[in-house]
Amino acid sequence: MSTALIVTIVIAVILVALIVALIIVGKKAEKRQAEQQVQLDAMKQTVAMLIIDKKRMKLNESGLPQSVIEQTPKLLRRSKLPILKVRVGNRVMSLICDEKIYESVPVKKEVKATVSGIYVTEVKGLHGKTVVTEKKKGFFKGLLAKAQEKAGAKMVK
Repeated sequence: MSTALIVTIVIAVILVALIVALIIVGKKAEKRQAEQQVQLDAMKQTVAMLIIDKKRMKLNESGLPQSVIEQTPKLLRRSKLPILKVRVGNRVMSLICDEKIYESVPVKKEVKATVSGIYVTEVKGLHGKTVVTEKKKGFFKGLLAKAQEKAGAKMVK
């Protein structure tokens, strides 16, 4: 057998092993996520709150309780999380927001939110109209949109 054929076979075997390992790890992570979602649904409460501010910040800068910071994995402590500073009743607190709803959360508005522990999973407007924030375009998409606007053409998706 030639050397190139042996190397190709070894690389193929390694790739197949990696794919199988990723499938197994993915299924375990999916099961864990389903269990966590059941726990979140069991603990959820609807609360009226005033959203003071929202930011993406590191966990240790967020103002969350020290016990929460100690329980999180070390890798997650360095990543930036969506944090909401809210007033519930007469108490100001920091809560972690779900990544899916972070962009639609209105600032300086009173809302009804579904909260599970310190995790905000859903937000509905309470007073006034909710303002839908437009997503920021990337640098090149913004340039392309300006150029097409000047030329009189419509934006192609």
